Amino acid sequence: MADLALLQRRPPGEPPPPPRRRGTLLGGLLRATRPKQWVKNILVLAAPAAAGRLFSRHALTQVALVFVLFTACAAAVYLINDARDAEADRAHPAKCRRPVAAGQVPVPVAYAAGGALAVLGPATALWLASPAVAALLTAYLGLQLAYCVTLKHLLVVDLAVVTTGFLMRAVIGGVALGIPLSRWFLITTGFGALFMVSAKRYSEAVQMAGQAGATRALLTEYTAGYLRFVWQLAAGVAVLAYCMWALEAGGVPHASVLPWRQLSMVAFILAVLRYAVFADRGTAGEPEDVVLRDRALALIGAAWLAMYALAVANW
Repeated sequence: MADLALLQRRPPGEPPPPPRRRGTLLGGLLRATRPKQWVKNILVLAAPAAAGRLFSRHALTQVALVFVLFTACAAAVYLINDARDAEADRAHPAKCRRPVAAGQVPVPVAYAAGGALAVLGPATALWLASPAVAALLTAYLGLQLAYCVTLKHLLVVDLAVVTTGFLMRAVIGGVALGIPLSRWFLITTGFGALFMVSAKRYSEAVQMAGQAGATRALLTEYTAGYLRFVWQLAAGVAVLAYCMWALEAGGVPHASVLPWRQLSMVAFILAVLRYAVFADRGTAGEPEDVVLRDRALALIGAAWLAMYALAVANW
């Protein structure tokens, strides 16, 4: 009844207060680091796996360390971003449930935890990995924090920054193990990431059409037609670059039973086409959600992974 009375006294047009989340502070901090998003950091395996350098003890140890450190740095960005946007998030229909916006995690605590992780990540990398890894993590933090403060309000730049975050994940595994990175690998990864990022933005634009202010402000400055052009362009470049990468002759010391590396192009193209179905419908949300909820896309991904593994093993 008290809540009803408060609701009735709220001035017209004022957003409802965010739901109060019950739970421990530690649990709220963990939720604020977005555990569901940690799956993105599996990209640190990409370069070592493609080079066939993933199965030694040293490689596994270094890649596991890099995965943990990148996750810590990404968590730092999420915490600081949520602390900065706490007031705005409370007026958002979905973001108001985030632990900082909902009051489960106080803003000063979110800033402190985020700052601590931002310092510990590169420092630990400098101690246990290499200066190059520490420098890359520092660059990631600087770029993403600049995104939280100002870059997310700049047309096109926001797409480039989010895409660069995915690319850095793919690069850092190779940097940690000193693996030379193919130009086609970098182009495929970069434009593949841009494809998913712009497809997500396009889906948000389609779903929020006519609801200005209900989502990120910059979305109202993009047109759906422009975002469609971006994801279609990115998909085409990613497919072309992957084909060039798969057709490269270098790095294969012995002929395998079948040309698995070349055959993997079929699975890769099918995966892009399948993902494009969701992009075209305006239902391509978080990339990990799209992949995990669609059985066909998951099976195509598994087939691609098996083919490329056979290519690396020269079976």
